[in-house]
Amino acid sequence: MANQGDVVVTGYCVKCKAKDRKMMNAQEVEMPGKGGKVRKAMTGTCEVCGTKMFRIMGADGIAGIKKAA
Repeated sequence: MANQGDVVVTGYCVKCKAKDRKMMNAQEVEMPGKGGKVRKAMTGTCEVCGTKMFRIMGADGIAGIKKAA
């Protein structure tokens, strides 16, 4: 589902045009950034339409996401 432990991962779905849509099968990935730095991101699928979603994270990665209440 959209959980990484007790964290719910959300992102923007381009097809639904909805902010804070829950990601299913969310996985943390790394991508190259400027200056040789590594950027952390989350990728998954929209829970409504199934379109691939992508969210660029801060330097903390998943640790920077708020815990689910």
